[in-house]
Amino acid sequence: MKKVKIICAVCLCASLAATDARAIIDNPVTKAVIAVYDRQLRADPKDYMTWFRRANEYYRHDEYIHALEDVNAALANAPAGDTDLRFQAYMLRAGIYNQTGHRDQALADLNSALALDPASYAAVYQRANTQYELANYTAAKADYARLQRMNPRSTEALLGQARCAVHENNLGTAAELLQQAVDFDPNNPEIYVRRATVRRQMGDHAGAVDDLILALSLDSKDPKAVQALVDYGNTNYPAVVAGLTNAIQLAPNNALYRYLRASIAEAHYNYVAAIDDFQRIIDDRLYNYHGIQASLARCLYGLGRYDEALAQTDAALAMTTNVADYYVLRSRILRALGRRDEAIEAAARGLAVDRNSVNALVEMARNYIDKGDYDQANSLLGEASMTDVNDPRVLLVRAWLLRDRMGRPTEADRFVDQALDIEGYDGDVRSLRGFALLDRGRTDEADAWMNRMLALPDNDGRINYYATCYYTARGDSDRALSCAEAALKAGYSDLNDWMYNTDAPINTGELRDDLRFLQLLQRYTAIFGK
Repeated sequence: MKKVKIICAVCLCASLAATDARAIIDNPVTKAVIAVYDRQLRADPKDYMTWFRRANEYYRHDEYIHALEDVNAALANAPAGDTDLRFQAYMLRAGIYNQTGHRDQALADLNSALALDPASYAAVYQRANTQYELANYTAAKADYARLQRMNPRSTEALLGQARCAVHENNLGTAAELLQQAVDFDPNNPEIYVRRATVRRQMGDHAGAVDDLILALSLDSKDPKAVQALVDYGNTNYPAVVAGLTNAIQLAPNNALYRYLRASIAEAHYNYVAAIDDFQRIIDDRLYNYHGIQASLARCLYGLGRYDEALAQTDAALAMTTNVADYYVLRSRILRALGRRDEAIEAAARGLAVDRNSVNALVEMARNYIDKGDYDQANSLLGEASMTDVNDPRVLLVRAWLLRDRMGRPTEADRFVDQALDIEGYDGDVRSLRGFALLDRGRTDEADAWMNRMLALPDNDGRINYYATCYYTARGDSDRALSCAEAALKAGYSDLNDWMYNTDAPINTGELRDDLRFLQLLQRYTAIFGK
């Protein structure tokens, strides 16, 4: 599944890491402040207020190891009688522990803080949230109720109690609590974003989407509502599209709703629907933004409508020349049209905008591969892999080039092994781990990986498309066809991928010579707009 991450044009997210904060913080003012604290602590290592202030500075910059060291020093040196400082230090340390996932320690510090100030609303609220994250729902509910006694109009208390009620399967009570929270603050878009989160827990997907759209109707520039709606589309695309469709019916000239629906459709390979909305925005002049032309071009490219895609890309570039990915898109389209020299020039212009554009380097390399200039392609791929050492796509393309075109299998194996060494990416089909394992002859492991991927939710067909390519490379055409049908049924409408893409090592390759595959595509012509 393709993870969507959109920053809407109309309205233009920790763990402990053993790094030196002084090397990370590059803000000159902050560095100067830290330097002053350093001098003060060298002069008086028992200056607990300075330890505390520096801890706060580190915390603000997400430097949790240094913040923790400093707040510990503050507590070790603070006199027992300075209850105000000790309270604040316990709260700060609880925040550090919560940010780094050490919730039991956070709970202990919040208890210490409340022992010093039992009437602190902030401490009760943070303890309630911490208890909730620890799945101590009874204790969390008690703290949320305590919050409500402290402030009868507390929306935090109502929303917290509603979350606990969901876990107790008291959905009616949860719904009533949520409505009370909204009634207390009906003009605040944030309340609808927060209610949407709880409604999503309840399985009320339509209600959750409606809340996010309500938030946008109150503030079209609310980034939380936009991102929440986009993220929701990754797990429940139909509910999001249905909600946006209802909103568009009520406000047909609202560019934001159309842009969001189009962008989410594009990200989930529903190109025909996306094209309709993008074109409507352009034709009706609802909004003037080069990203709309670029998105339209990407959709047209995915459907194999290359001439139209090129025209839209050029329209986007006529509005701005500072987006490297637009030149990369132009290069891809020109390569599909067989105009490789122009494609290389377009990729070069992308690199002129962003010298570190991995996409531009890879696209230029693919053009040189097509031209038979393998040394130049290998050099470009080397530069791309140095720019992003954890991009398995680059490593596997380079391995394929070295083995299949340059006759250098030992070097190829090294890059495949490098791809296999990438950590923290195994649960994503984009890790290409199964393809790398297959390349190294570790077939059982490769099959097991692909089976794990297929067990994941695939609401747009992307995983099954990868599986089609995998089983084609594996030589299992029956399984490849089965996965292809699942992808098409889910709406994976990238005809360029299905029929024209020859980029190694991920493509449908020999399956295109199988009559059963061509007949399958014919049965699903509607998703390609034909």
